[in-house]
Amino acid sequence: MPVAFLARRLGITAQSRLEKLERQGIIEGYSLRLTPSYSENQVQAHLLVTLGPKYTASVQSLLRRIPEVRTIYSVSGNFDMIVMVEACSIKRLDAVIDEVGALDGVERTLSSLFLSTRLNR
Repeated sequence: MPVAFLARRLGITAQSRLEKLERQGIIEGYSLRLTPSYSENQVQAHLLVTLGPKYTASVQSLLRRIPEVRTIYSVSGNFDMIVMVEACSIKRLDAVIDEVGALDGVERTLSSLFLSTRLNR
């Protein structure tokens, strides 16, 4: 039987089922997945960031205000975080990298531009 028929027969809707799953904490949220054609027109990079002592919280707060910052990872090793950045042009990406490097508490950055995506699951 079609799902829509079963839903009507059981008196449930997809919306009510989703709301129940949200209330139960099974569904935490929703995300947006952009088409490859859109992403191909964006310039992406990751920034390896070294922070001064006790600056993690304040730098993260400042990074959240930069629209081009997509993801912030806390990492172990020689750097304190990896910041994923996506910009509309090389010029804008350059400006964002400068902006991140100028944040109070950022001691050093090292950037790598993404040339192509080989796997995206």
